[in-house]
Amino acid sequence: MITVRDKKNKRILQLVALVLVFVLFDVAVYNLFTKRYIDRRSDEMKGKSVEVSKNLPFDDASEIYKLDVPEKLSGDLPVLDGAAALFPMYSAFVNAVYPKESVSFDGKDFSEESALQFTNTRGAYKSVVDGTADIVFCAKPSEEQLEYAAEKGVELEMVPIGNEAFVFIVNKDNPVNDLTVEQVKGIYSGRYSKWSEVGGDDSYIDALQRNKGSGSQTAMLSFMGDTEMKRSVLGALLGRSIAYSFRYYVSNISVNSAIKMLSINGVYPDRETIASGEYPISSNFYAVYNKANKNKNINKLLDFILSEKGQRIVEQSGYIPLKK
Repeated sequence: MITVRDKKNKRILQLVALVLVFVLFDVAVYNLFTKRYIDRRSDEMKGKSVEVSKNLPFDDASEIYKLDVPEKLSGDLPVLDGAAALFPMYSAFVNAVYPKESVSFDGKDFSEESALQFTNTRGAYKSVVDGTADIVFCAKPSEEQLEYAAEKGVELEMVPIGNEAFVFIVNKDNPVNDLTVEQVKGIYSGRYSKWSEVGGDDSYIDALQRNKGSGSQTAMLSFMGDTEMKRSVLGALLGRSIAYSFRYYVSNISVNSAIKMLSINGVYPDRETIASGEYPISSNFYAVYNKANKNKNINKLLDFILSEKGQRIVEQSGYIPLKK
């Protein structure tokens, strides 16, 4: 005979089972989906993609390369801006040849009067066209950025100042260590949907993209050429990710022990293979200015950057100099 107590215990067990189902469901959702997209970087990295406060000029605790150059620029100092990945380098240029009082940082942002600024690639290209910056340090501009310059009647001068590699990254546990250029294009065009098609396991591929107008997205579009990029729904939900960036950013700024860079066509992107041109996706980065800008210190600063001392800063900042 089933008693009232038995019925009560049964309801309690059913309730516990229901709660357990919801808990297990939440854990599964977290592990399959949510966990992949949690951003564990510092607030400054989330907001700026680089820890500006750790890479300031004229700061003893700064992590930038410091070179003592007695000949400082004076007068109308060019305002500098640029990409997140290049900030430690152009901050080091400022530290070398600008007077200390030319930079003003309140712990979060640069003041309007500061000769050193940071707004990222998209903001930098806008600022050099609008005239709020004199020189910006970036990868090649996107078509939209070139169109914006043309609309404003601005002709951009692009001076190569160093070399860098465009790299592809995956989780360190992914068994794939090398892809061909053709395989990468196949992944990002949707021709390959599973890692098993390019030498990996049977999981789906999640081909991540970057924000429109960013330096890395512009570089990726250039790499893909006329081939359209696609992202699979199954890959986004269940797949192992692949992403792209510049080597320095992966190795020195957004350091993450859970990821690894891939070899391309059997060549790993290190300083030697980039300098030699053996790594197949290497490119310049540039100092960019408005050709109509009459500030005489622009050429003086560029002469310094291309000099032995300036190229030493490029190299010691983690990049590959033009001159060896």
